[in-house]
Amino acid sequence: MVLEMKVPHGTGFVALQPLIPVFLSYVLSFVYIGIYWNNHHHLMHAARHVNGPILWANLHLLFWLSLIPFATGWMGENHFAPWPVALYGTVLLFAGTAYFILTKTLIARHGNDSTLATSIGGDVKGKMSLAAYAAAILLSFAQPWIACALYVLVAIMWLAPDRRIEHAMTE
Repeated sequence: MVLEMKVPHGTGFVALQPLIPVFLSYVLSFVYIGIYWNNHHHLMHAARHVNGPILWANLHLLFWLSLIPFATGWMGENHFAPWPVALYGTVLLFAGTAYFILTKTLIARHGNDSTLATSIGGDVKGKMSLAAYAAAILLSFAQPWIACALYVLVAIMWLAPDRRIEHAMTE
């Protein structure tokens, strides 16, 4: 995910200031991509069998993740304006939903008593994330910075990869 950060023509810090929103949105999105990458790795490591529905659920997740650079660029270029912040949250909401669907599809294939199912449990953190994204989308029209703070809060919540699967695999 590389966004266009044009090199400024000036030589002082003042020349970099217009790039700060673009850079901040890039950093947030880079963290999100890393979170999905790490947790997807753990999730797929626990999978023993893959079938068509799992492949389609995985592709569904990839689709939403592929929209992150567009939403990131629009949000950064427009200095965290309401509509771009709402779109960013919408992409995060649908990516989170797609990840939830992927986990449910994997559990359906492996069974409710599988290591995967028992390690994921009720997925409280996943459900809390979806609720935070939905709230942030609504808040983006009133207070875009609060919406962005919720996106950061969810990212912080997920910074450490979900160890439940890793722990269950080593037992």
